[in-house]
Amino acid sequence: MKHETVCGLDIGTTKTCMVVATNGPAGLEIVGFGEAPTLGMRKGVVVDLDETIKSIEAATEKAERMAGIHFSEAVVGITGDHIRSTNNRAVVAVSGEDREVTTSDVRRVIDASKIINLPSDRQIIHALPRYFTVDGQEGVNDPIGMSGGRLEVDTHIVTGSTNFITNVLKCVERAGLETQNVVFEPLASSAATLLKEEKQVGVVLLDIGGGTTDIAVYSLGSAIYTATVPIGGNVLTSDISLGLKTTLAEAEDIKKRLGASQNGTTFGVRTLDGRSTREQSTETLRQIVVPRVVETLRMARQKIVENVPRDLVLGEVVLTGGGALLPGIEPIAEEVFGLPVRIGMPNVLGGLTDAMSLPQYATAVGLVVFGANGNGDEVSHARRRSTVGARVQRWLADLWT
Repeated sequence: MKHETVCGLDIGTTKTCMVVATNGPAGLEIVGFGEAPTLGMRKGVVVDLDETIKSIEAATEKAERMAGIHFSEAVVGITGDHIRSTNNRAVVAVSGEDREVTTSDVRRVIDASKIINLPSDRQIIHALPRYFTVDGQEGVNDPIGMSGGRLEVDTHIVTGSTNFITNVLKCVERAGLETQNVVFEPLASSAATLLKEEKQVGVVLLDIGGGTTDIAVYSLGSAIYTATVPIGGNVLTSDISLGLKTTLAEAEDIKKRLGASQNGTTFGVRTLDGRSTREQSTETLRQIVVPRVVETLRMARQKIVENVPRDLVLGEVVLTGGGALLPGIEPIAEEVFGLPVRIGMPNVLGGLTDAMSLPQYATAVGLVVFGANGNGDEVSHARRRSTVGARVQRWLADLWT
């Protein structure tokens, strides 16, 4: 079902962002957004219900005021170290007498792929079809309408802690909103920043937030591995604060302005009491920043190495999230991964493009994309990934009927 108004709610560790989009003549357009500091989350997990509710209310109020409309539901992003992913395979017999694959068959085989050993305190967030197999023919993106007796699916399954997810949704509800759908955040960021060609060839997306770094690896058009590293930009801010003996606010400003840049200059740093400034060199700053950035990226790389087939070819790394704006991060990431690196900007929707085309809004914009595309329904996900080849096949079939 396509909604006239779609809202994406990204409750991050440092900020809560609400994006509102409506279906216009040219497609989905952003008509409003609101942002508020987050005080009740840590590494993707609620640590203070009341503070989190206040952040959601504040971001929602700003978005409603800008959009000039009232809304009551949102697609909610979920992240945290409790998230796990796996790939599973299932098979069913095609049910119809004419042996033609129907939407019902696709739904049954995806449901069958969800039957995995899962502890009672965990739940499935996503079961996304990677590809289908019809009577031994692999690599089918859209099997509906094909003839066959045996339908198989390879599915990427994302699970999370029921308690952690429930706490997030409880905050959303108490802030006066219904949850339209729950989406693992790097999948949302990918929807906003990655090109179809990148997903096909093979790409690593790293969404570097304040409290976590989310990972999504794509190959042949679909996600094959997703995970979270419980380190983000806030740790780097803390390192700078300790290393330069200054406040967290001053450290955050220095991080955003200078980061890991190599310009060989000096800059002023306010003392902890704020009464005076000291000169520091960018080289001293690099000695603080680079080791932490390398550590974070290596942790992400290690997870990928351990969980992705070694023969998988990856074309590039895309960095998004607020951490992607760190000056000098691209060459560091290129060295760690041995791959080309680019910064991922959300670029898929019209409307407030200048205001929202920054990496820190990729998740919120991507949540809107997920909400607009059939409410995250797995069957519609499979249909949306239908290839040009499949469409041409159907067109040719229509010619001859």
